[in-house]
Amino acid sequence: MAEDKITGTLIFTVFTAVLSSFQFGYDIGVINAPEETIKSHYRHVLGIPLDDRRTTNDYAINGTDALPTSTVTQTATLGFEQDVVTSDALITMFWSLSVSSFAVGGMVASFFGGWLGDKLGRIKSLWVANILSLAGALLMGCSKLGPSHILIIAGRGISGLYCGLISGLVPMYIGEVAPTTLRGALGALHQLALVTGILISQIVGLDSILGNNHSWHILLGMSAVPALLQMLLLFFCPESPRYLYIKLEEEVKAKKSLKRLRGSDDVTKDINEMRKEKEEASNEQKVSIIQLFTNSSYRQPVIVALMLHMAQQFSGINGIFYYSTSIFQKAGISQPVYATIGVGGINTVSTVISVFLVDKAGRRSLFLIGMGGMFFCTIFMSVGLLLLDKFTWMSYVSMVAIFLNVTFFEIGPGPIPWFIVAEFFSQGPRPAALAIAAFSNWVCNFLVALCFPYLAEFCGPYVFFLFSGVVLAFTLFTFFKVPETKGKSFEQIAAEFRKKSGSTQRPKPAVEMEFLGATETA
Repeated sequence: MAEDKITGTLIFTVFTAVLSSFQFGYDIGVINAPEETIKSHYRHVLGIPLDDRRTTNDYAINGTDALPTSTVTQTATLGFEQDVVTSDALITMFWSLSVSSFAVGGMVASFFGGWLGDKLGRIKSLWVANILSLAGALLMGCSKLGPSHILIIAGRGISGLYCGLISGLVPMYIGEVAPTTLRGALGALHQLALVTGILISQIVGLDSILGNNHSWHILLGMSAVPALLQMLLLFFCPESPRYLYIKLEEEVKAKKSLKRLRGSDDVTKDINEMRKEKEEASNEQKVSIIQLFTNSSYRQPVIVALMLHMAQQFSGINGIFYYSTSIFQKAGISQPVYATIGVGGINTVSTVISVFLVDKAGRRSLFLIGMGGMFFCTIFMSVGLLLLDKFTWMSYVSMVAIFLNVTFFEIGPGPIPWFIVAEFFSQGPRPAALAIAAFSNWVCNFLVALCFPYLAEFCGPYVFFLFSGVVLAFTLFTFFKVPETKGKSFEQIAAEFRKKSGSTQRPKPAVEMEFLGATETA
């Protein structure tokens, strides 16, 4: 069938769209590698280089003969310790803001991706969003020349705004240009490009490449490269046919766009699908976020949607990345940073596997497999860390658990929440549902980034037992509450929700998901 064909235009269009997802991943991972180098630069800019003060302090103590040694030593040591505590707290605060401002920007902008896409169109929205990416990259790229802490915090915040916008725009655009039978697989490419961006940031962040004292600002500003490339390529991409037909009511332009994407002059079936969708959409009012929680027809699916995004972020995957380098170091690997990059490589390969499986195995099945696998992996990680002092080979148990944990995450919990939410809702409530789901993901991301270091310090290796309990709870929730959406219409999905909640109330008629695809919000 013509609509199932993968054409050169479709490949080009999807590649161009996921350049935004690549930037998203790059911005997530780029700040980690040069952490100590950037902190050292913060000290220099703020006039509190620790090593210099320590040297000066030692010189003052050793070179003073007039005062009693004990008095000088006590006074100098007391003052020195107070200075260290104050300066360390200041550096920690600025570094925390440098990391978390990205998530704050994402939280704010996640509400506006769908609105911007409807206002300007998908292509123009991505183009405008890239202006934010360039502004953030410019501030960070120039941070070494000015007040670096201010420029990095501002640049990370603006980059977060960009990523918040595209976290809704990219899945929406891909879902609207993709053939029906490929929407799940192409929707998962958002996550694939994201983890690829993380991997590339880890590689170029090596000290031997750009993660050193001379080039770290270039490393931070490198996200401008895919932004400029995408802005150029977007001029050659077709606009979303559904946006043209349903929002602008321009059937001629919609047909022209479809012919380019499908590589065929016969696009009658696509037009008929969109016509039916448009008729249904005209009979269904848009739904506010408040109505999602107050209307009994929407309450169950929106709660499930939020829980899936919470499961993704609270699964402990960020903790895995946090601990991986130290675990590899304990295992006797001379260059643990390269092993951590290996984790990033497995992250990417596992997402590729998910792309091929998601339209065959089903969304719910892959999510359950992923969460179940992560449950056992977190237990093995905890046991390996606890027994590390008694049995040196336990470090290898932890290493294997890390690799398998990442694999299971990217097979299911990583990519699926991003596009399954659209399959829960019809045309009216979908924009609000996608907005609140993206917002919840960013909030959970922020909370994990903020709280995990404290949890790790308080619980030690037992922290992964905590995550295993959380993963088990989400796995049971998924088993009992989440319906399978593969190949089902919205009516069938709604019936599944009523069955799982024990409700007999039927919601109002809505568009079949067969025509909507996995990630669109037209």
